[in-house]
Amino acid sequence: MPSQLGVPIDFEQRKFRQVKKLGLDATDIRILAAVQSHGQLSKTRLSEIVNISATPCWSRLDRLKAEGYIRGYHADIALDRLCDFTQVIVTVSLNSHRKRDFERFEAWVMQHDAITECVATGGGMDYVMKVVSRTVAAFQDLMQDMLEADLPVERYMTYFATRVIKATRPNVANLVGKVPQDRTF
Repeated sequence: MPSQLGVPIDFEQRKFRQVKKLGLDATDIRILAAVQSHGQLSKTRLSEIVNISATPCWSRLDRLKAEGYIRGYHADIALDRLCDFTQVIVTVSLNSHRKRDFERFEAWVMQHDAITECVATGGGMDYVMKVVSRTVAAFQDLMQDMLEADLPVERYMTYFATRVIKATRPNVANLVGKVPQDRTF
């Protein structure tokens, strides 16, 4: 993408402009990163991590929540310590690509708690789902329900997880890149 002077703008500059358009600065990104890493924190602890005083820190946190940057707080439960379970990655290809067919499939997905993640993809498959169920039989029942639900499923492939190698959230600061300097209040 060329600049007004015809000089290409590098990727970092584009990311900087995107973040600036959002009205976020470096302190906002530090707050988001701290909340993502540590979950809900006390006003004092969050302000220590972010390195600003408590009142402006809490005001910024409230603003970030109100603007929808923080959707909620979640615990990372060690399921393997609680019970035995089966985790399966399922790829799904639909035989029709009409909007209503996608909507029907996605509505079916939303009705099933065992499907913990579902991502629409471009390319060879239409969806990649992560399914966590109590047993292989429970997983098979879910797949049978999918086939009997009169959905436009052309084919699906299953991949049983034997162990999780990495399961993390994206690093907010690295993903956003360079951000505008802090605003002063």
